[in-house]
Amino acid sequence: MLDFAIFAVTFLLALVAAVLYLYPASRQAAGIPGITPTEEKDGNLPDIVNSGSLHEFLVNLHERYGPVVSFWFGRRLVVSLGTVEVLKQHINPNKTSDPFETMLKSLLRYHSGVANVSENHTRKKLYESGVTKSLQSNFALLLKLSEELLDKWLSYPEAQHVPLCQHMLGFAMKSVTQMVLGSTFEDDQEVIHFQKNHGTIWSEIGKGFLDGSLDKSTTRKKQYEDALRQLESILKKIIKERKGGNFSQHIFIDSLVQGNLNDQQILEDSMIFSLASCVITAKLCTWAICFLTTSEEVQRKLYEEIDQVFGKDPITPEKIEQLRYCRQVLCETVRAAKLTPVSARLQDIEGKIDKFIIPRETLVLYALGVVLQDPSTWPSPHKFDPDRFDDEAMMKTFSLLGFSGTQECPELRFAYMVTAVLLSVLVRRLHLLSVEGQHIETKYELVTSSKEEAWITVSKRY
Repeated sequence: MLDFAIFAVTFLLALVAAVLYLYPASRQAAGIPGITPTEEKDGNLPDIVNSGSLHEFLVNLHERYGPVVSFWFGRRLVVSLGTVEVLKQHINPNKTSDPFETMLKSLLRYHSGVANVSENHTRKKLYESGVTKSLQSNFALLLKLSEELLDKWLSYPEAQHVPLCQHMLGFAMKSVTQMVLGSTFEDDQEVIHFQKNHGTIWSEIGKGFLDGSLDKSTTRKKQYEDALRQLESILKKIIKERKGGNFSQHIFIDSLVQGNLNDQQILEDSMIFSLASCVITAKLCTWAICFLTTSEEVQRKLYEEIDQVFGKDPITPEKIEQLRYCRQVLCETVRAAKLTPVSARLQDIEGKIDKFIIPRETLVLYALGVVLQDPSTWPSPHKFDPDRFDDEAMMKTFSLLGFSGTQECPELRFAYMVTAVLLSVLVRRLHLLSVEGQHIETKYELVTSSKEEAWITVSKRY
């Protein structure tokens, strides 16, 4: 028997735990195609473990049963939606709560209360303002950090293998901590300390419960709790400083401090944003460069756009916004990498998808990794093709899925700008090249990553 805690690792499972606690179990599948529970207590949890990840389990399930499928988390019915057409019937564009934020708060056991629609709308606006102002105020810093990485790569011999994942994580940590949390992280030792604690926390909420061992391991549990406590202590100190000071540089946390939030909400929101932004930014940068190294034509077109927009002039925020093809590259990176493969909502009221009734309080998964590879929506889905986003209809679909436009999460919006600046700096001066014979295997967790280090080489354009 699998311990139910084994799947406290994802948003869905955190929601499941809440649902199981708050509502009586139902064994009615409402006639939705799918599989019956493998075990009475654990439902289909053993099947998910055997598949390797929830995403891989959902791929197989949708291939067998179609766009609307059902299975069981413990004794709780779960419905998964696997095409754009069925998602259109379920997604409510007026929903303002961020599933990623909800997930992380559940996993971190934060309890600042469930906001109503008005409060969610206010906080969404606060986040949008925070992202915009922090990017504008710290653009010179972002450019400086990107150019430091460029100088490092320019110093390498052309045959030297560059550990891409390691460098992108370091770049993301430096960028995010300074732009979100401020000048404390101009000190590299502070960044290293933050990265160590971040890694401990993210490892446990991303996969550390997979064997159900965190609560059984006194050592690991203490390391996790100590890391969380240390990060919270740092954030509390920064919040106190930003409340009492007058600073020339606007950082993300300033928008939270200036908003109508209590101290606990500021702490939780700054923790969630900094944790998620570091990972999403690092992985978006990594995957974008990986795809560019394997597509000479895409890299050539991106270089031509960068050269046309900037010429010999400095890189500026206004000109970054003109990089239409670069944005298409980033959108295609999110799609091809399946950057966040699963999202979820709790069914507020009884609903209907196609001919199927979705009972109230059913956990509804958005199998985004399945949807993003659906050939009926994305022709040649396994080909890396940024030109597909030249089609306005494709962009509308992407926005519907929460990866662009008004529905995109603030962490992803932040990552888009950071990655666009980094690519502008790097591609302007360097050819990004793959290492012959390297095969990058994918690991599907909260955010998709490579299982092992991804290596590249670089050569100078001039």
